[in-house]
Formats: sequence, structure tokens, C-alpha cells
Amino acid sequence: MEKWMVAAKRADFKEIGERFGIDQVTARIIRNRDVIGEEAIEKYLHGSRKDFYSPWLLKDMEKAVAILQEKITNKNKIRIIGDYDIDGVMSTYILLVSLRGLGADADMVIPNRIMDGYGINEHLIEQAWEDKRDTIITCDNGIAAATQIQKAKDLGMTVIVTDHHEVPFEETENGRTEILPPADAVVDPKREDCMYPCKKLCGAVVAWKVIWVLYEAAGIARQEAMRFMENAAFATIGDVMELVEENRTIVALGIDRLRHTKNLGMQTLIARCDLAPEDISAYHVGFVLGPCLNASGRLDSATKALELLEAEDIESAAGLAETLRQLNEERKVMTEQGVAQAIAQIEQAADADAPVLVIYLPQVHESVAGIIAGRIRERYERPTFILVDAADGNGAKGSGRSVEGFSMYDEMCKCKELFSKFGGHPMAAGLSLPVENIDAFRTAINANTQMTKEEMQTVIHIDVPMPFSYIREDLISQLEILEPFGNGNPKPIFAQKNVHIMRKIPIGKQKQFLRMDLQGEDGFCMEGLYFGDVDAFEEIEREKGCVTITYYPQINDFRGRRSLQIVISNVC
Repeated sequence: MEKWMVAAKRADFKEIGERFGIDQVTARIIRNRDVIGEEAIEKYLHGSRKDFYSPWLLKDMEKAVAILQEKITNKNKIRIIGDYDIDGVMSTYILLVSLRGLGADADMVIPNRIMDGYGINEHLIEQAWEDKRDTIITCDNGIAAATQIQKAKDLGMTVIVTDHHEVPFEETENGRTEILPPADAVVDPKREDCMYPCKKLCGAVVAWKVIWVLYEAAGIARQEAMRFMENAAFATIGDVMELVEENRTIVALGIDRLRHTKNLGMQTLIARCDLAPEDISAYHVGFVLGPCLNASGRLDSATKALELLEAEDIESAAGLAETLRQLNEERKVMTEQGVAQAIAQIEQAADADAPVLVIYLPQVHESVAGIIAGRIRERYERPTFILVDAADGNGAKGSGRSVEGFSMYDEMCKCKELFSKFGGHPMAAGLSLPVENIDAFRTAINANTQMTKEEMQTVIHIDVPMPFSYIREDLISQLEILEPFGNGNPKPIFAQKNVHIMRKIPIGKQKQFLRMDLQGEDGFCMEGLYFGDVDAFEEIEREKGCVTITYYPQINDFRGRRSLQIVISNVC
């Protein structure tokens, strides 16, 4: 059961409201996002390209660009090695199109999730060498590939790493020491010696920043680099980066460009998903369009997603868009089956109350392990690892999803001797290990953690306890300036106590949702929708006679009739 807490951060909301022409409710929400001071509020509300940080602040940027300039001039053969998720695909696309546009002899390889695994490996290096590619540039990977990159260097190759993942480290008597790969240039904002202000960039933004500087060095107007902003924004959302500071501005501006995209493949995918381009939001990228691109890397080859972005005729674009949509539908089915198996195993396990869940599902397709981990993490409010048998028969592979306060990557470093390979972020990780090490891993990760189940419990942060009578159409319209919503900038949460249900109407194909007439404490009535667990909702109502809810207001515009309504998210 989640904990509910009302945000109590203080500020002069009246003064902020008057200064920026916003409602005090809106001002309160902005303060709850820790946006403090006139300059920060101005950037939050009206961020523009002038607020982007200089790409020159990234460590090794000068080295990377100088190398690329030389390679382009000398017609050296460059190979881009990306990754199979949204961030990897968008990173690869940005580098490939840009380098070729500058006259580079560049091609790309996106590792196969099953056969190659994550990131650069020795097989891919050998392949590049055999193909007479003397230069490798990674994107969205490479920071943890010291051994593999050393092999490339031993062969006499030039290597540029562009990445955004955590830098591997070892603990010494003098503290933590980073282990950087022996590349010719390593561009990663997570480096301790990198002065770039925003450390939370995705891989595509790092690649995009490299292109900024490369274009600048070539005398090309920055406007040309801005064409890739929609790809950078798409990847930022898809890789669940925090929508704060520069990331928020990139996504806000990038979404606007996406609504008017000139990319034929993206236009076709938007249409195939039955979306109106002008209505696209971060939500549609994260939960509709993004999963289609990701599905190709999960169940087939991520090159299909890249081919869609490169499509130049409507026939091929339409075929690829439909293929990706169908793959995503298949992925949904596989996910539901895996979630059901995981729940059954947890409910029967002797250590079901362990602070960290390590679940072994040998028959589940490894491509959906991360999605299942996320679903289980949400259900049980605990860090979760889903492990499956590797498709190549070489041990087990898995993905982890964490909760606030539990750094998955740091905790895994405490038992790294158990893994064949691992990497990730505080909130997510991937790993490979021998099957016989699974029990030892489960024991170690739980023994090492200092957090209890109670500390890991999900907290619902209520922005404003707000009676229904305060909901107005102009307030709802104003809340839109707080978008894009996502990680780091969540959708505002409002709350109302002691709500009486005057009428309930089951809706949905299986009548699995509710439309209700609600009455608040002040007697004011409001129409409400609920898309959660209806049985649990009705049980709470029977026990208490009324419910306390969290909600978000919206305008229902149906057949020319506009009315106010709320969407209920939590109930107790």
C-alpha cells in the first residue's frame, strides 16, 4: 500500500502568480518541482534554444570532433555502433545521417539483442576490422567496454565513445576510482572530470551535441543541427530521462517539432497508430510510438526501426510502420504472460517479503524482461530483477528496475563478481550471469541493501488538496504550460477527501472501468473516470461509505458539448 503525502514546500505563491501571470495553484506545483527563483521559473515556463548548454563543455568534445574531421577529410571508413533501444536507434540515426551528410564514409551496426547483447563486443570489433573500418564511434554504449575497446586499439583502430551511462569504478583506500575505456575520446557527461552542467542527458542528446560542434567546425548553420531535436527529444522520453533543466527544454521544443515532422517514416508511424500529429505529447512518445520502435529491437532487429526513419517512399514506410505495430502487439501479449508467471512465483516463494525481488523465469523471452521487471516493481513497490535463460544458451540474462533511494547500479557493484556482464543506471540495469549464481545473487543483493521494505514503499506526493469547486476550464488550460510530463516532472496530483459516489456506470469493452457522478465535501458535484482496479475501489467504498481520491482534472469535449471531469488515479 502506497503512502500519501501532501507537499508542504513554501513560497510566496501569490507573488509568483502575479509575476508570471499564473494561478497560485500552478505556482504551488512549480515550487513542488523544486523550481526556485525567477530565472529558473522563466526557463521552466518559457525555455528556448538560448537555454541550451554549450556542447563544448563536454569533456573530450574537442578531441572527438578533431578526429571525426580528420577521418572525413581522409575518407577513412567509420563504423557507428549503437544499441537496440529507442535511445540507441535515435543516436545511431543522428550520427549516420549527419556524418554521411558531411561526406563521411560511414555505416552502422546495431547489435542484435539476443545474439550480440548490449553494446559493443569483440565480435563487432572483429567484424568492423574485417570490413576494413578503421574507426569506430559508439553511441548509447561503450563507457563500460574497456576490454573490448582495448582489443580495437590493439588492432590499430581509432575509437570514439559517446555515451551517457554510469562510468564503472572500483573502490580503493583513496575512495572511488573511475575506470574509463582506453578510447581516443570519451564523451560522457557522467565522467567526474566533465564540466557539463546537465548530467542526465540520454545517449542521443550526447550524439546530437557532437554533431552540433562538428557542424559548427564545418561552417554549417546551427539550424541544420536543430533538425535532429525531435530525435533527441524522442530518445529522452523513451529512455525515461528526467525532464528537468535542459532535458525539459529539449523535450518541449522537440515535441513541437515532432508534431510537424518532415520525416516520412515518423509521419507514417504516427498515422498507423491513429494519432493526430497536432495532439502528440510526451505520453504518446512514451507509451504509443516509442514502444513500436522498441519492439523491433526486442523481437526482431532494431535496424527495422532505423530503416523506418530512413524511408524515402510511402510504400516502404507503410510496410515498416505496420511491421513495428504488429511486433508491439506481440510484445504486449508476451509481457502479460510473463507478468502472470512472475506474480505466481512471488506469491508461492518462501522469501516473498525480501526487500529486493530476484525472479527467475527461464522460458520468458529475454527481450521483455525489463518491462516485466517494471510492472512487478510497481505492483510490489520493491526493486525487481527478472532473469531468464539466455537465448544463446550461455547462462542467464536479466533486467532490473528500481525504486527511489535504491541505486541499482551501485548495489550491483557490491556483488559484481557474480556477473559475467552488467551495467546501468540507479533506476535500471542489465546483467548476465551463470544460472548457478542466481541464488547467490538473490542472497547477496538482499544482504547488502540497507533499505527496508517500508523505506521502499511508493510515496504518492499530492501537490494540492483541491475541492471540486475550484476546478475551472481556465485552470485546466493553464496546467498545460507545465507539460511535458514525465520522469522528474510528473503530472500534478490533486486530492479530495470524503467523496461520495452518487452513481456508477461500468464502461469499457469488458465493463472493467467506471464512470461516476461524485460529490465532494462541499456538496459540489463532478463527473469522474476510474481506470484502475474496480473491485478494490468498490471494496473501499463499501467499507467506508465514501472514498478519498487523487485525481487530475480535464475537459471532456464530446460532440460539441464541453464539460469538466476528473480522472481518478488513487483511492483509499
